[in-house]
Amino acid sequence: MSIWQDAQGRHHVGLMVRGKRIHRILPQGTPARDAKRIEAELRTGLEQPQTRKATTPGDIPMTAALGLYTRHAKHLRSATSSAYHAQRLAPWAERYMASQAREFCAHVVKDMRGHYAPATINRSLATAKKGLALAWEQNLTPENYGLRIRNVPVNNKREVFLTVDQVREIASHCSIEAQAAIWFALLTGARRGEIFQIQREHIGADTITIPSSHTKTQRPRVVPIIPALRPWLKHFPLQITVDGAKTAWRRARVAADMEHVNFHDLRHSCASILLGLGVDLYTIGKILGHTNTQTTQRYAHLQIEQQRAALNKLSKLVLPTAKKKKPAPPRKAARA
Repeated sequence: MSIWQDAQGRHHVGLMVRGKRIHRILPQGTPARDAKRIEAELRTGLEQPQTRKATTPGDIPMTAALGLYTRHAKHLRSATSSAYHAQRLAPWAERYMASQAREFCAHVVKDMRGHYAPATINRSLATAKKGLALAWEQNLTPENYGLRIRNVPVNNKREVFLTVDQVREIASHCSIEAQAAIWFALLTGARRGEIFQIQREHIGADTITIPSSHTKTQRPRVVPIIPALRPWLKHFPLQITVDGAKTAWRRARVAADMEHVNFHDLRHSCASILLGLGVDLYTIGKILGHTNTQTTQRYAHLQIEQQRAALNKLSKLVLPTAKKKKPAPPRKAARA
């Protein structure tokens, strides 16, 4: 058996090719399909001939660099997922040295493209890049070979914006707790990860304070409580799990005939609705918790009609206007 599950629910991948045994323990919660994929990647890496390793002085194996990252990842907020992204690179790392980072990166991208999303590939490459940087900082390599790793171009911008009525339609097919999550997302622009970590102590009289440990930017966010949001706050902290909410959302969007819509689109919809109401981009960026204005600029194109109306006012001042003709005086009635 090459894949099995232990008492803690972790998947193990073990196989032997040409007398060489490999054993990987995957993080708890890793689905079986990913275990099968890792098994295939390990088998491919072992069955293919080994690449000739470089002999650069002070060189270390790529596996050693990934080991440095794995130890570093234990102190990260997302330690489990970070370690998993590093483990994904194991089949390729066993065949290269640190000085071959460029070749290693090209091989990884070539094999993973088509099987993983570009953003997922980049997350794995980022672990190798950081591991190589750590090796250089610890004087294990003569230079930072991580600088030779280049990311895959990513185009993950979505142009899906919902109206309030569309959100109401989706929410109508959900349980009351799933509805609370949906309306919180639309009325605050919060991310799903932030919503499901809100506790009673975070909710004040007029504001909600999301701690820095719960935000993507690692900065605290203060969210004003508006009348439309207040009735939903009694359901927090949510008793429904993130997976439960995902299932509820998938079923609801099918029932509402909007299968293309993602939960994160509620955050974008918050911004688009505010733009339509005339709110400026700076304020919207603050509401969404953006750390720089460039991130908020993705919504700028939605203001085109508002911009057109404003510029038309300027246009009227510049263009010459035809002089209005004085109305002709009324004719006098002819005398009998």
